[in-house]
Amino acid sequence: METTDAAIAAAAIHDGALVVYPTETVYGLGADALDPDAVGRLFEVKGRDRDKPVSMAVDSVAAATEYTAPTERERAFMAEFLPGPVTVLVQRGEMVPDVLTAGRDRVGVRVPDHDLALELLSEANVPVTATSANLSGEPSATTLEDVHRPVCEAAAVLLDDGATPGGGSTVVDPASGEIHRRGPLAADIEDWLTEH
Repeated sequence: METTDAAIAAAAIHDGALVVYPTETVYGLGADALDPDAVGRLFEVKGRDRDKPVSMAVDSVAAATEYTAPTERERAFMAEFLPGPVTVLVQRGEMVPDVLTAGRDRVGVRVPDHDLALELLSEANVPVTATSANLSGEPSATTLEDVHRPVCEAAAVLLDDGATPGGGSTVVDPASGEIHRRGPLAADIEDWLTEH
């Protein structure tokens, strides 16, 4: 179902379903990040290797700390760059399932700088998977029309907000000072990591 109603999409997430939603980069494929079965379905739909972790999105840095255990430096980094097109790797909490992190002890956290995405995350009130709404290895979608048919068919709700800018988030591990994937704000992030 195509809609602009975040509450409908949030209800679908609570039912264990998948939803397609816009962000400030590309369209994402959302599921309850704490539900191993829902996350498993997401991997199947995308054709994604189970050894590749998936990030989770929340509506605020404060919400992120309910499910993770960031250090003071990581908290300061998150306060500086979130919301924004940045994925921050932090220590996961006990309720974050292995399937999401591929068994790793750290999880990527996103707080998208996008009103409809934030509305969805607020309505859902649980972490939602933050991975592009595409088949694994294929280009990311910047409009609903770009989302591959199998992904659209597998999603209960398609949340539409027109075209997105494209690109991927910058993926950063503040603990090691490493940028795993360069994207928006990478130069500012490098400066911050050097100074802090």
